[in-house]
Amino acid sequence: MTGTPRSALLVVDLQNDFCAGPLAAARYPGDPERPARVAANSVRAVELARAAGLDVLFVRFLGDPVHQGPAWRRRDALLGKQPKCLEGSWGAEFHGVRPRPGEEVFTKRAVLDAFLDERLEPYLRRRGIDHLVLVGLFADVCVDSTARTAFQRGFHLTVLRDCTTALHLADADILRFMARVYGARVTDLADGPFVSPSLPGPAAASLPSEPVAPQ
Repeated sequence: MTGTPRSALLVVDLQNDFCAGPLAAARYPGDPERPARVAANSVRAVELARAAGLDVLFVRFLGDPVHQGPAWRRRDALLGKQPKCLEGSWGAEFHGVRPRPGEEVFTKRAVLDAFLDERLEPYLRRRGIDHLVLVGLFADVCVDSTARTAFQRGFHLTVLRDCTTALHLADADILRFMARVYGARVTDLADGPFVSPSLPGPAAASLPSEPVAPQ
């Protein structure tokens, strides 16, 4: 990528089934208020990015069984997991915010990585975007899967720790992993995260050195 660095906010799976209601509460093992705080902070990130004139890109998950592969269906059957974010349902709707006209929505049909919507990378290339600021759910599932591919495709990364939380791991562990392996800058919404890093690199120094439970 060449030219002036350009940032975009990528909002991952900020949907009702992950943020609100009994299904979300039953799945999240930590403080039940944490997903609500993360969602509110993510909505604030959208507002700030819009005010700064950045591209705001939304990613949504659709978990209908018709989209699931055999391994996905087998896992759900073994674990007794119910499908989430069914197309057309309240659970699949965006939580706390709606895309504005002209803001792109990318769809993951029973997959984790936003780059599996084949429209995403060409869009970023056309717009000259080389820096993605990631918010949304969950840090150790879809946010990490998307960050991994973004790094491998050459995009610089910022992950907002107060705008995401992990489902299966301690927040500090997955954030440290993304900083060290993907060179992600890990910071907070208040710290001016939308400027593309001129010297991208791990932000591990700002992370706790020992694992901590999700906040």
